[in-house]
Amino acid sequence: MTVRSKILKILILGAPASGKGTISSRIVKKYNVEHVSSGDKLRDHIEKQTDLGKEVKLYLNEGKLVPDEVMIKFMTTELKKVEGKPWLLDGFPRTVAQANALWKIQPVDVVLNLVVPFEVIIDRVKNRWVHLPSGRVYNIGFNTPKVEGKDDETGEPLVQRPDDKPEAVRKRLEIYDSLTRPVIDFYKAKNILKEFEGRTSNEIWPKVTAYLDPIFTK
Repeated sequence: MTVRSKILKILILGAPASGKGTISSRIVKKYNVEHVSSGDKLRDHIEKQTDLGKEVKLYLNEGKLVPDEVMIKFMTTELKKVEGKPWLLDGFPRTVAQANALWKIQPVDVVLNLVVPFEVIIDRVKNRWVHLPSGRVYNIGFNTPKVEGKDDETGEPLVQRPDDKPEAVRKRLEIYDSLTRPVIDFYKAKNILKEFEGRTSNEIWPKVTAYLDPIFTK
């Protein structure tokens, strides 16, 4: 059932591999809101080789974060495209400076923070294997390939991305935690942040709908 949407502005936070993509897609479908993913939008610009895409690619190639002023200007433009519609924002803001800028131009109504234990995330990612040519992803124990180490459709070998190795994942999670903690505190101070704890998306999802249903049907 799709719930009739109001013009609500929702922000979702969550560590890498916390299930943010799964929960976001379910929110978009159930509540009929626009999904604004900063990562998807940036990748689109890089692919189309726009001026912004070229600038962003330079930072990424050097392993640097895209500067606040670039992200703020970019996301201001993207959010103008969905003005007058309810939306779910994912991947922005990443810093307090970005959160402050967003608050001035488009104050959000609700902030959802997915809290999944780091050990669960590391275990989940450790079991993730990819068929690089197609991008198909397998998770051992959840979406296991029919033949161990082989892609279901082509029979070609599966690989594990270097950044999916446990030590790399832990480092990413620690960086995320240190960067995002001040953003979480920013929204806690605004009294609009709600945390959802769980080990899987299926465990977290009913908690999210129990929280959002009354907001959308007011």
